[in-house]
Amino acid sequence: MKLSTFLTSAAALALGTTAALAQNDCAAGSTIEDGVLTIATGNPAYYPWVMNDDPASKEGFEAAVAHAVANAMGFDDDQVVWTRSSFDQAIQPGAKNYDFNLQQFSITEARDEVIDFSLPYYSAAAAVLSRQPTADAGATNTVDSLKGLKWGAAASTTAPAMIENLIGPEDSLLLYDDSADVVEAMKANQIDASLFDLPTALYLSAVTLDDGVLIGQFPPEMSENPDQFGLVMEEGSALKACVDAAITTLTDDGTLAALEAEWLAEATGVPVIE
Repeated sequence: MKLSTFLTSAAALALGTTAALAQNDCAAGSTIEDGVLTIATGNPAYYPWVMNDDPASKEGFEAAVAHAVANAMGFDDDQVVWTRSSFDQAIQPGAKNYDFNLQQFSITEARDEVIDFSLPYYSAAAAVLSRQPTADAGATNTVDSLKGLKWGAAASTTAPAMIENLIGPEDSLLLYDDSADVVEAMKANQIDASLFDLPTALYLSAVTLDDGVLIGQFPPEMSENPDQFGLVMEEGSALKACVDAAITTLTDDGTLAALEAEWLAEATGVPVIE
């Protein structure tokens, strides 16, 4: 090996080591258990966020994100410990038994007053929720196909404006008091489709509608004020700066986008609307 090549390699190794040490120094003494990062999720945790209710497998979007954040903070996988909490427990004020928690927590001003949020790790896409008969009748993930459907939405949400701007339905949009009424209208065949954030649409199609389908999704950048998810930490957490730095790194190097494509587009099979 040439001396110049050796010196370049050695410098790169030293730089990488320094960066890792810097991350470890950032987290040192800040976790609830020294040398270990304790991460919480729901009990149970569901597809596509965690596969087979096993977050340690790193399979599922949030399981993969959690381990990626841990690694970027300088923790190896064997230094990650998982615990469980309910959604409501996690967003209450007070001491926590975890370093950070992720289970689709939307970042809101009210919640941020009693807990700390990380920078967003996911901005929810807007998905078209419909039923199998509509898909069987020929509805596809194209704007031209969607124009011909009968649309409904909750009047108090951003969905009506998005439907008009992104799709421009041929028939008049029907407005309802809330999302529950929208789903009931779909069951009663009053409407063919509506627009929800992707996580909500996934839930409604799997749990609320017996024959629910997601015809497609609009990328988050096409949404108005997309729902953003953050990692939850105890108010005033000394880890927040380290966690935010890790998320910034994973955003900038494309890791989060790749995990989103793998687990929320490919795994769920929800195509992008063309």
